[in-house]
Amino acid sequence: MSGWPIVALEDVAEIERDIVEASAIKDGTLYVGMENIQSGGDFVGVRTVGTGDLASSKFAFSPQHLLFGKLRPYLAKVARPTFSGVCSTDILPVLPGPKLDRNYLAQFLLTPAMVSLATSRSTGANLPRLSPRALAELRIPLPHLLEQRRTADILDKAQALRAKRRATLSQLDTLTQSIFLGMFGDPSATCWPMLTVADMAASAEGAVRTGPFGSQLLHSEFTEGGIAVLGIDNVVENEFRWSERRYISEAKYRQLARYTVRPDDVLITIMGTCGRCATVPHDIPTAINTKHLCCITLDRTKCLPVFLHEYFLRHPIARRYLAQRAKGAIMEGLNMGIIKEMPIPKAPIDLQEAFAAKLEAVNGLVRRFRQSDAVLSGLFESLQDRAFRGELDSSRPCSATA
Repeated sequence: MSGWPIVALEDVAEIERDIVEASAIKDGTLYVGMENIQSGGDFVGVRTVGTGDLASSKFAFSPQHLLFGKLRPYLAKVARPTFSGVCSTDILPVLPGPKLDRNYLAQFLLTPAMVSLATSRSTGANLPRLSPRALAELRIPLPHLLEQRRTADILDKAQALRAKRRATLSQLDTLTQSIFLGMFGDPSATCWPMLTVADMAASAEGAVRTGPFGSQLLHSEFTEGGIAVLGIDNVVENEFRWSERRYISEAKYRQLARYTVRPDDVLITIMGTCGRCATVPHDIPTAINTKHLCCITLDRTKCLPVFLHEYFLRHPIARRYLAQRAKGAIMEGLNMGIIKEMPIPKAPIDLQEAFAAKLEAVNGLVRRFRQSDAVLSGLFESLQDRAFRGELDSSRPCSATA
């Protein structure tokens, strides 16, 4: 640490929990909930509230505070407000003292090592959280203020570069939506017939299916290897991803073979995190789906998987239908019947193929940007580690962001 002293956070900052009763909140007060802080510290959707708008007491904060999300899933939510307001009591306002730079503290708390340490010290059965006492006891290297500010400035600049790259990824997603709606947004203008998802499915029995229910597949029957079992976690990002690996034996698979998932099948979550959608990749090994997924095998002369995927997620007709038929904010009423009956235009297959080609071009850019982002993330973590070890070159303060 280049001889820097190591101090407890409580020695150089105050964790302030100034309670503001709901009845005392003034009209026009800015409110920050956990949902209003993104991982990395950006604010989103902060709103004004007034007397009676909030159901419980909150913590007051100022532009001098740092806001620290104390719930274990959100320990990377560390924000630096430029305004006063009130926040959820799941957020701890931290006021740095005269020896501690707020930006330096924010960057330190965002390091993977500190997020991991805070996670390990979180307690509680249902929703673990880091207590104010545990936060106060965290140890922090403390160089002089000029070095703190220089370190924070370098890391802030590097973080801004990563944010620009991720903003580009977000814009590419918006481009995909624009292309899709430009080609298929108004089927009435083209007189395309409206069918249902069931009409678009392959003619084979069970072309639209959910996974095995009840005693057909017990958790105790999962094995260390064998035939893969797909669940919500493979679909939750609206693209297929391997997450937790689950398997059944070959013998069990023979009993459940009718639930086999095939390349280009479309998977839709119908339990838990409902309404997510992904297309099964071509290199999928032999696999089945759980009861939490609806699996659709399409008649590819009528509907391409990429078209159904984008239609389900983006088209106003699909979104309106699902909002009307499903119950609640997270679509807990979604089921196979609703999906089978969802109206869908019979767009010309050559137009669907043209869209698929455009989407693949965009996805090629997305893959390259993600690879670059992964490299930048690795470099940034290395930079963080060097920064808090006092190993940044003081003679070239901006070189580390290059």
